[in-house]
Amino acid sequence: METVKIKRIVSFGLQSVNQLLWPAVCSNCGKGVCETDKTFCRDCWGELQSCVGGDYCPRCGKDVSRYGLVGGACPDCQGREIHFDRITRGGVYKDALTKMILAFKKGRTELDSMLGFLANSALQGSSFVNDIDFFVPVPLHWSRRFVRGYNQSLVLTRKLNHTTAKINTELVRIRRTKIQPVMVSAAARAKNVAGAFAVRQGHQLAGRAVCLVDDIKTTGATLNECAKTLKEAGVSKVFALVLAVAWQKTR
Repeated sequence: METVKIKRIVSFGLQSVNQLLWPAVCSNCGKGVCETDKTFCRDCWGELQSCVGGDYCPRCGKDVSRYGLVGGACPDCQGREIHFDRITRGGVYKDALTKMILAFKKGRTELDSMLGFLANSALQGSSFVNDIDFFVPVPLHWSRRFVRGYNQSLVLTRKLNHTTAKINTELVRIRRTKIQPVMVSAAARAKNVAGAFAVRQGHQLAGRAVCLVDDIKTTGATLNECAKTLKEAGVSKVFALVLAVAWQKTR
């Protein structure tokens, strides 16, 4: 009995010293947290919860009530040429989720576990989870990947759980495009990425259903151009999975 008490005292003492020398901090904002909070502070947890969930359009991913859909699309989608067939999202690009995604793109690859959990939740809740043959990460131009050291979309794709679908990297970016700020117009973004992608010769994608994976959908120009390129290469269906959808305003 005395041995058990001694072990508990020693364990408590070590935890106290550990907390003193290496205090737990929020993985998102860096504020100090109690060890029981795990990963994020309560503020970031609250923000993250407000970013996820809610109804959205299965064609573009923007917030919309399920009662506002007409023919499976929101009013903002009507009359638009969208080359991907359906989309699923982790949440809305704001608050804590914005911070996490930006940090993930700037070297914080250890956030892949939490963001991977979010992506997997979106995948399992999608209507097309059982229809996917390949996951295709949205590619970076080789020069940008060289500078960054990794493609965040590929890192995210590797965290996805699926019983049959495999990762395919035969979609490539053949032209280095300008970095697109969030508030650039939809037309400018579409022009920027036009003709920027290609599928490698001898690819295995013809007749298959693929799911594009990316971190953020803003106007959808990049996903649209990727989907167009894939369908021109013979892909039968193109779905999309993103961590967050930005640009919630309508046209």
